[in-house]
Amino acid sequence: QVQLVESGGGLVQAGGSLRLSCAASVSIVEFNTMGWYRQAPGKQRELVAVVSRSGSTNYADSVKGRFTMSRDDAKNTVYLQMNSLKTEDTAVYYCNALVVAQARVYWGQGTQVTVSS
Repeated sequence: QVQLVESGGGLVQAGGSLRLSCAASVSIVEFNTMGWYRQAPGKQRELVAVVSRSGSTNYADSVKGRFTMSRDDAKNTVYLQMNSLKTEDTAVYYCNALVVAQARVYWGQGTQVTVSS
C-alpha cells in the first residue's frame, strides 16, 4: 500500500520560508511524476510544482522563482522549498504521485501552510 506523508507546514510571516517534505512508503522511482498541489478555502485544488522521474521540474506561474521542488531518491522523499511567501500562498498543501502504468494517483493527507501579513 502506497502512503505519502507530508510534513513541514506551519505558520510563517509574509516574506518568510518553509520547506515541505513528502515521504513515500515505497521507492519514489516507481512513480512517473510527483507533485505538490494546494487548496485554499473556497478554491479548487491547483498544481504548484511537479517533478519527473528524471528530475525535471515544472511550476505554476504564481510560484516560479520563489518555490523549488526537489527529490531525494535515496530517502524516498520529495521537497518543496518555499521562499518569499505571500499571504495568498496560504492553503493546505498535498503531495501527489502518479503511476501511469497502473493508472493510479496517490495523495497524501495534506499539511497546512498559513502565511500571515
